[in-house]
Amino acid sequence: MAPVPRAVIDAARRLTGEDEIQAMMAESVQRRFCTTDMLTRELDQAGRNGTALPRKALVPLLAGARSVAEADAWRLWRRSGLPPGRWNVPIFDANGNYLATPDFWCDEVAFAWEIDSFRHHAGPDGHRATVARNARYAAAGIVVLQTLPSRLRAEPDEVQRELRAAFRAAQARPRPNVVLKPAA
Repeated sequence: MAPVPRAVIDAARRLTGEDEIQAMMAESVQRRFCTTDMLTRELDQAGRNGTALPRKALVPLLAGARSVAEADAWRLWRRSGLPPGRWNVPIFDANGNYLATPDFWCDEVAFAWEIDSFRHHAGPDGHRATVARNARYAAAGIVVLQTLPSRLRAEPDEVQRELRAAFRAAQARPRPNVVLKPAA
């Protein structure tokens, strides 16, 4: 028996694929078995042997990415030249009503980027939730770009063009009154 962070890092040190490592680490955080800080501490205690790939895989997770696809998106955004933003933060309308938790949020221009996979948005419930989320974005005046995870690696240049165009569209309109935290 070992604590979850120790078990995750021990397993990650034995794997050779960055995607495998990232998926395992992201799932442990997403399911709230541990935090990125716990994984960082465990990596720091583990020494250097066999930790290069886990350390590399942890970087996007520390920024807020919660999956391999979001880590790919994080890397693509960093190369885009667009201003920084935040990953997986809840946003609210001016009255404090929850709108959504976009995969990526650029608060400067109220721009949301969603990495929408078929697996997580398929079926009646997943599709209904995605349509409802997009309706809340539209009603609030938020510019949102949806991207399939497969395109992040297969068409990165095209995705970057779409990101820049959507960002420019968000810049061109008055910023809607949405916030990261509801009014207290």
